Amino acid sequence: MDRSFKVAVVGATGLIGETLIELLEERDFPVSTLLALASDRSLGHSVSFRGRSYPVAALTGFDFAQCDLAFFCAGAAVARQYAPHAAAAGCIVIDSSGEFSAHADVPLVVPPLNAAALSRIGTSGLVASPRGASIALLLTLAPLHAAATATRIDVATYQAVSGAGRAALEELARQSIEALSGRGVTLQEGAGAQLAFNCVPQVEAFADNGYSAEELQIAAETARVLAAPELLVHVTAVRVPVFYGDCIALHLDTQRRLGAAEARQLLRNAPGVTVLDEPGRPGGYPTAATEAAKRDTVCVGRIREDLAPDWGLNLWIVADNTRRGASFNSLQIAQALAQRAI
Repeated sequence: MDRSFKVAVVGATGLIGETLIELLEERDFPVSTLLALASDRSLGHSVSFRGRSYPVAALTGFDFAQCDLAFFCAGAAVARQYAPHAAAAGCIVIDSSGEFSAHADVPLVVPPLNAAALSRIGTSGLVASPRGASIALLLTLAPLHAAATATRIDVATYQAVSGAGRAALEELARQSIEALSGRGVTLQEGAGAQLAFNCVPQVEAFADNGYSAEELQIAAETARVLAAPELLVHVTAVRVPVFYGDCIALHLDTQRRLGAAEARQLLRNAPGVTVLDEPGRPGGYPTAATEAAKRDTVCVGRIREDLAPDWGLNLWIVADNTRRGASFNSLQIAQALAQRAI
């Protein structure tokens, strides 16, 4: 690849932004200029890239016309306010906040599955990267759906606290220390349920129908990327006291019978997926801490058929929500765009 790119990272001091900058270096993405952007609170900080220190600049008032590509690694409110302006300035935007995942004129892309959708980027200048849990689910589900056509999926996600940002990680650490000390956990005002040693069946705000925003978004993103609007997707999202690594329990019904042995072989051949399914030995299944955290693959195990006499299959999925989810998928989108010379 001969061309190099002027790259902006919005939210450069956050968990996703930091991880993305690490991946740009690890995967040797052709960056000619790196521009680290964040809120005014981060002014005075710097980020490290290829042995150099780059000062963080303010996002407010930044001229995106000086960039070829901008990774938006901040929240939906930041993307809503600034991403359209960046695209209007001629900068290609890759957003991982979920703000644009339902916009018909914005391609929603998981490159191993639907990179061809990037051909539609010209209409908006924006590309949406799905939620981390959606990416892990999609990479697992896609080869099974292609082989046997899923008709319904039921999903329970057990999502790491890092998905809520650095402050949530620090809060989990603080609460854990308090709980282990025997003093009892104190909650900050407006903090909601205790994180330490607890499972919280809420990820983001609830809608009027009783589902959380995370649950509705995972369902919608799954159906859209698979181009399967008729697929029934039911999600329960739970926040668990894990620092990094989402876990997913997936049940799917298919049009034709899909046995566990066939599913294992399909997943072994699937891009971005590693199968660890040896229940007869200790550690013969993936967990967040051992197979997900700090890795770029989705790991699948506990592959088994329904006990009931129908055509159902059950699986267990783990992936690093911050790295394999938001950051690595955004990088893969950029790599695909770079191959097309953007």
